[in-house]
Amino acid sequence: MENKIYHKPVLIKEVLQYLDPKPNCTYLDATFGGGGHTRAILNKEPTCKVIALDWDKTAIKKNYPELKEKYGNRLKIIWGNFASIKKFVEKEKIQNIHGALADFGTSQYQIENTAGMSFQKDTPLDMRMSQAHFYFKASDIINRYTEKQLADIIFKYGEERHSRKIARAIVEQRKKEKFKTTLQLADLVKNILPKPKPFSKKFKIHPATKTFQALRIFVNKELENIEIFLRDILEIIEPNGSIVCISFHSLEDRIVKLFFRENKNSLEILTKKPITATQEELQGNPSCRSAKLRAAKKLIFKT
Repeated sequence: MENKIYHKPVLIKEVLQYLDPKPNCTYLDATFGGGGHTRAILNKEPTCKVIALDWDKTAIKKNYPELKEKYGNRLKIIWGNFASIKKFVEKEKIQNIHGALADFGTSQYQIENTAGMSFQKDTPLDMRMSQAHFYFKASDIINRYTEKQLADIIFKYGEERHSRKIARAIVEQRKKEKFKTTLQLADLVKNILPKPKPFSKKFKIHPATKTFQALRIFVNKELENIEIFLRDILEIIEPNGSIVCISFHSLEDRIVKLFFRENKNSLEILTKKPITATQEELQGNPSCRSAKLRAAKKLIFKT
């Protein structure tokens, strides 16, 4: 039974439509997570194989054994970041990848169970998706960076228009006491930002949401990783193979959109506009409301 607690996969029908698994071909699931997309690909075409990546050891430990038992040598999983796909292909001597999927979303399970991610409970201000891959924690950024650097990070990665005000308050507060936990930061932001009007769209959104998003993206180099992955997978993937990307906020989606456009001599864009969830899927999985899928196919001959 699929692990719904960990992560419910989004846009499965659309992923299969654009990835279009073929017999005896090998596909990459660059973001294994709960294994939902991997399972769907293996079920869709009973002779294909999937190579899955994830840098979250918990995701692999929790979700891999059941799938490995069911699909055997049709599934291979690698612990690591998708930005290192080129290194893994060389190390594992992988000959051909006929299509690739990357779901850039962070699961609710990861947010709730990774220290520093959630402002709903008080945990160390860490935010690293994988402590083995990154040295600097969110608390290091908050306690060491200049006011301007902090403002730039919060504005660029969180699209927070009050970034300067937040950065100024952080610098003033850390003179008295260093930031160690999530609630220290969340409460600071909550107290200095203007309170939204009742019943407005922003009323139900925690004021620190954008600040936490910015720090998470910065600490884990999420946008840089996407850029590296797209560049390398285009080189690695077989001609006529599809690259399918699912984004959950505008910064990710913009990178994918621009990459596809800038490589129009090598790619045929399959989605003129991003594909979003149907009303039916939204009713069953409200968390997919911000998901956007874009797909492109590698041309056989460059024009």
